[in-house]
Amino acid sequence: MVVYKREPAVERIIEFAAKFVTSFHQSDTEDDEEEEDGGILNYLFTFLLKSHEANSNAVRFRVCQLINKLLGNMPENAQIDDDLFDKINEAMLIRLKDKIPNVRIQAVLALSRLQDPKDDECLVVNAYAALIENDSNPEVRRAALSCIAPSAKTLPKIVGRTKDVKEAVRKLAYQVLAEKVHMRALSIAQRVMLLQQGLNDRSDAVKQAVQKHLLQGWLRFTEGNILELLHRLDVENSSEVAVSVLNALFSVTPLNELAEICKNNDGRKLIPADTLTPEIALYWRVLCEYLRSKGEEGEEFLEQLLPEPVVYAEYLLSYIQSIPVVNEEQRGDFSYIGNLMTKEFIGQQLILIIKSLDTNEEGGRKRLLAILQEILTLPTTPISLISFLVERLLHMIIDDNKRTQIVSEIISEIRAPIVTVGVNNDPAVARKNELKMAEIKVKLIEAKAALENCINLQDFNQASELKEEIKALEDAKINLLKETEQPEIKEVHIEKNDAETLQKCLILCYELLKQMCTSTGIGATMNGIIESLILPGIISVHPTVRNLAVLCLGCCGLQNQDFASKHFVLLLQVLQIDDVTIKISALKAIFDQLMAFGFQPFKTKKIKAIQSEGAEVNTNEEQESKESEEEADTAKNVLKLLSDFLDSEVSEFRTGAAEGLAKLMFSGLLVSSRILSRLVLLWYNPVTEEDVRLRHCLGVFFPMFAYASRTNQECFEEAFLPTLQTLANAPASSPLAEIDITNVAELLVDLTRPSGLNPQAKNSQDYQALTVHDNLAIKICNEILTCPYSPEIRVYTKALSSLELTSSLAKDLLVLLNEILEQVKDRMCVRALEKIKVQLEKGNKEPGDQVVAAQDDNTTTTVFQSEDENNKEVYITPVKGVKATRMKSTQQKTNRGRRKVIASARTNRRRQTVEAEADSESDHEVPEPESEMKMRLPRRAKTAALEKSKLNLA
Repeated sequence: MVVYKREPAVERIIEFAAKFVTSFHQSDTEDDEEEEDGGILNYLFTFLLKSHEANSNAVRFRVCQLINKLLGNMPENAQIDDDLFDKINEAMLIRLKDKIPNVRIQAVLALSRLQDPKDDECLVVNAYAALIENDSNPEVRRAALSCIAPSAKTLPKIVGRTKDVKEAVRKLAYQVLAEKVHMRALSIAQRVMLLQQGLNDRSDAVKQAVQKHLLQGWLRFTEGNILELLHRLDVENSSEVAVSVLNALFSVTPLNELAEICKNNDGRKLIPADTLTPEIALYWRVLCEYLRSKGEEGEEFLEQLLPEPVVYAEYLLSYIQSIPVVNEEQRGDFSYIGNLMTKEFIGQQLILIIKSLDTNEEGGRKRLLAILQEILTLPTTPISLISFLVERLLHMIIDDNKRTQIVSEIISEIRAPIVTVGVNNDPAVARKNELKMAEIKVKLIEAKAALENCINLQDFNQASELKEEIKALEDAKINLLKETEQPEIKEVHIEKNDAETLQKCLILCYELLKQMCTSTGIGATMNGIIESLILPGIISVHPTVRNLAVLCLGCCGLQNQDFASKHFVLLLQVLQIDDVTIKISALKAIFDQLMAFGFQPFKTKKIKAIQSEGAEVNTNEEQESKESEEEADTAKNVLKLLSDFLDSEVSEFRTGAAEGLAKLMFSGLLVSSRILSRLVLLWYNPVTEEDVRLRHCLGVFFPMFAYASRTNQECFEEAFLPTLQTLANAPASSPLAEIDITNVAELLVDLTRPSGLNPQAKNSQDYQALTVHDNLAIKICNEILTCPYSPEIRVYTKALSSLELTSSLAKDLLVLLNEILEQVKDRMCVRALEKIKVQLEKGNKEPGDQVVAAQDDNTTTTVFQSEDENNKEVYITPVKGVKATRMKSTQQKTNRGRRKVIASARTNRRRQTVEAEADSESDHEVPEPESEMKMRLPRRAKTAALEKSKLNLA
């Protein structure tokens, strides 16, 4: 009972004692002799319950463990006294709050048989639910998760643990769901969410748990029917998850079994159209792609599932022609619309199967291309299938010029189809025909009268001639009647401008532009499409048409710099005045063009007109010519407009702006400590808690950007004080007031660590006497001296103690620390500063003494060697055990750092840093960065510092 360590001998004794005591209880139950022997178990329980509050961690642990073993070894139908039950329950509930995690774990295990999942007020179930969500120890959460009984109340808690931060907890959560929860107990949304998270988890162990336990368990519920499993996942609305599920199942199933579902007995290797369902179509498509990925092994089975391209093309054409067209009366019939959407989904899967066909044979490929073009020109082809059809069509055509020509022809046929129309006769012609008809009639009457006279006179020769004349007149009459009754029919092109037609044409154009190589440029054919389709679409009354036109315009800009410069203002105008969806498309298009061409092509005076009213732009540069000043202002105005979306109430705007600005900074096209500060604040802002994409983007960007080069770390250095000051000055009503300033400071310190730089970037340190942390240390000291009674002094002091400082700065920094100690009165800060001072004094000893001190004293000096063995630097971390922040180092290629050094505040002059153009972008929330003290050391001083470092490392 007093041994806390889990020695094998102790564990065996505990196990023996539990089995020994409970064996009497079992025999008593059988013999109905409870009085004497039952007292042994009760006595042991009573003894243990008296000791559960002992001061010894070992005693509390063993008490809970033994109670757990006793309850666990009792038979399923065992009964205990109600009073004893209540005492055990009460004691173990108290131990659930024990400060020692192992004690809490044993208490959780002990209570597993005392819970009542049918009772909504059960204290044990409520305690389990609280531990699962709130306990800081992952092993305690795992224990509670393994013991909690699934019910309508606890199921959401179990599902929630699939998002736990610890891999072991997530894995166990999926195992519990597979073993204890029936598939029908989960909603379709929960099933899809569980599979989406599990199959895409960053941990291989969690993925394996989903594949081998959860998926296989659900497959057993459907009696091994994969199509039924897909049906329970609603593949129409979650096709990506269904694809992941199928690939996971295919990986553990023999190939010959997979092909049985799609095999057909009619010999055509096609599934009859009337038997196609969304599940079968998706299964067919994914299986074909899976077999294609298997190479030669899968080719044999693939030949059994797919026919020749010509046969399949005719099959696809007939199916798409069978999709009905919705009229106005049917738009309100939801069952009809649902059936139509199902047919369109099946059509999408059939189109995607084309990528698995063998199109190496020229004849089959040409026929397939011809049928795809025919399908695209059909007026009944649904809009939802156009992008899939175009993507497959363009994939089979390699040459960009041929692609453009074919798409242009399809657009012409869709927008201006050939229509046969009747041409009305000219009134003059009609009058002439009437007179001619009258003349023929008169001649007929006269000829018939003359014929009668000839017959009466028996002049048969003349009568024969008159008969021929009458016949000719009758024929002329008939021909003339035909001409007047049948109008002239001509074939003409009638241009269509309805929203559906324009959407189809713009989708065609957009898919073409996405697949075109950027070096192709904009030719005459594409220019015609731009003038006749894209630019008119920008001013369309239909939002969907405008959005597609903006997307196309943005892609056109990537093809040609002059075109992008010419229409950049148009995109900025759309960004300001249009609907939300269209604004987001314009925002992304603008960032894409800035990434492709930089800011230089867009520095035109025209853009200055879009500057928001009242915007003020501050610049630290000296007065230059008026023209260059206007160009600089233009770039700043554009950045001001784009960065303002970081404060938008619309999540998509914030995410789009943050992604774009992060890309510009990472690519080196933008250098701005102010924007960087705003991105850090945005990442911590509670308002963005639900913006998963935004936070993931910035979470990846910060370490990759910081550790890429010293220049980037200097940008974080300049953003350090303004960011903390913004948080410190935030009003209580602002969401920024909820942010932990200390955590932000820890993040910025970690991102500026010289030791975190990529190996290539560390070479830039060799040219500079001081590191970024050295510079930051001087800034922090100056800030503390500026206001030694500020509440943020503790944050600055803690940050100062976490810096990696070089030995060359120690002497100058000691002077500043002495001044700070004279003015700062906070005890915690004073103690921390004194500790820093002691460590710096140790690191500032003479070279010979420092070697001895390093051998005798346990200092926190850490040596980081660069790739060049001739140049070495010593970093001194004043305080041990620096807390790890939210970010981890991520290596990336680097640019060279700027060559500058920072010296002591007492001996150097101040000068304000000149940042890139973007740094003058106005932002009232973020204070101006503090000016730096810079001075270039002479070569002799650098050489001396280098030799000193070598001696220190000797």
